[in-house]
Amino acid sequence: MHVIYSWLEHLPFTMFQFDFMKNAFLAILLIAPLFALLGTMAVNNKMAFFSDALGHSAFTGIGLGVLLGLDQPLISMLAFGIFLSLVITKVKAANMASSDTIISVFASASMALGIVILAGNGGFSKYSAYLVGDILTITTSDLMLLLVVLVIVYVVWALCYNQLLLVSINRSLAASRGVRVVLMENIFVVLVAVAVMVSIRAIGILMINSLLILPAAAARNVTKSARAYHWLTTIFGLLSGIVGLTVSYYGNTSGGATMVLAAAVLFLVTYPLGKRFR
Repeated sequence: MHVIYSWLEHLPFTMFQFDFMKNAFLAILLIAPLFALLGTMAVNNKMAFFSDALGHSAFTGIGLGVLLGLDQPLISMLAFGIFLSLVITKVKAANMASSDTIISVFASASMALGIVILAGNGGFSKYSAYLVGDILTITTSDLMLLLVVLVIVYVVWALCYNQLLLVSINRSLAASRGVRVVLMENIFVVLVAVAVMVSIRAIGILMINSLLILPAAAARNVTKSARAYHWLTTIFGLLSGIVGLTVSYYGNTSGGATMVLAAAVLFLVTYPLGKRFR
């Protein structure tokens, strides 16, 4: 870590004089490729609001952690996020209502439940920072956790990508080819839940879905192959993250929100190019 810090200090940016800015920059280098993989599949599966529902459920996870007396809210956030992702997938499979309706119901209910629990225990104001996040509070241990999650996601992707892609194209076709559709869907939603929960502290509940979806949506505008789609999403994620962090430092703005705005600009630029490209 000291070697990386030393290398960053030699870059011509005054913001790297501070350790918290170095940690924030390294967090972006980990979050961008993590969100790139999951975001591309989320866009393919038309699950743009799924990560938003998981982000909202973080408040319930925090509230449950408070009730159980846990010192680390991340543990209860991960547990509840994984549980909710599996429940949403199960309810969607029943085809009793549209996907967006189901996701909206769970997002609203989990957000409200979390606020009620925290307000009842006098702790809502203490955890309200999770709404907008603060990437400048990222610590070395947070970076190590992000690295572990990134490695796990890439390993799962290497083993299951073809099956996940086939499921996203056509569930019936995937089942006819011997793909265990329910298992693949559960693996994907659990990965999204874990990625969202470990990143909320940096990005914020209100911004997490945007940063997961926007780079993938922008890349999809101007790509034709799955390989190019993944690589360009990663590049767009890194670009929006680094530009957003730099602008937020020199402009004294919110880091997560500025990164989302940078990603939104990329989408707005690529959208008309995409129509001409296709």
